[in-house]
Amino acid sequence: MNSKKREFLISISIIFTFTLIIILYINYVFIARFGLNQENFIYVIMPLVILGLGIFLSFTNSILRPLFKSDEKLQQSLKETIHELNIPVSTIKMNTQMLQKALSDEKSLKRLKRIEQASSNLLKLYESMEYSIKKEIDKIENQEFYLDEVVNNSINKFDDIKKDTLIKTSIPHILLKSDLNGFEKTIDNLISNAIKYNKKEDPLIIINYKNNTLSIFNKGINIDTKNLFIVFDKYFQEDSSKDGFGLGLSMVKEYCDKNKILITIDTLEDGNQFNLNIKSIIHK
Repeated sequence: MNSKKREFLISISIIFTFTLIIILYINYVFIARFGLNQENFIYVIMPLVILGLGIFLSFTNSILRPLFKSDEKLQQSLKETIHELNIPVSTIKMNTQMLQKALSDEKSLKRLKRIEQASSNLLKLYESMEYSIKKEIDKIENQEFYLDEVVNNSINKFDDIKKDTLIKTSIPHILLKSDLNGFEKTIDNLISNAIKYNKKEDPLIIINYKNNTLSIFNKGINIDTKNLFIVFDKYFQEDSSKDGFGLGLSMVKEYCDKNKILITIDTLEDGNQFNLNIKSIIHK
């Protein structure tokens, strides 16, 4: 348990205990003075409940305000860091592009390309860090985006590792509204898994959309029936010989649960299919 959670629980416990002591004392005074029977029960208890709630909210607001304020400061600091980071990264990119035009040596151009790619990766790393912290403090803002664009962008990310894997898509231009970063990571993880666990001969991935459901199919060995219940558990890997830490599908499940997306798995004759019912994030 981190220090902020510990401070929050301690603060809430102190506020609750203090409020309870006050209410019990007032309750004792009321009963001693007016007595307690069926006729005056509601007139004695209801004011105490309302008073207790008022005291609790008042103390909670004053005591916990510094904790919430620290979250706001953290978010502001992250925004400023990302903004400042854009300046040197943009400078690196601009200069590498200028040098690429001036140079013709193939080795030098490859080095410049690596520098440009490294700067882009650095920016993505900071953006990922910002997203992770925002997710922890529940500050993720929903954005509008198109399903086909996210899927196609995700497929392009795996050009270097998909090798001879054939990826077929049939995705309409549908507007969604959700946590864009989280949705992108969800699609990335599902496509990455589909590539990783594909058959070596004639590897195939089919991504389509029908009746509010996005489906990602890959040829391969069926997921063991007993593992269908634990495949989304953190650190679980059906095939330990594959690279990774078993975190991808747990992140997918976390995003789906938070956004009320039903995710199911079909074990078909020649492979596995992950289905996401995205009705809840379709922007009408």
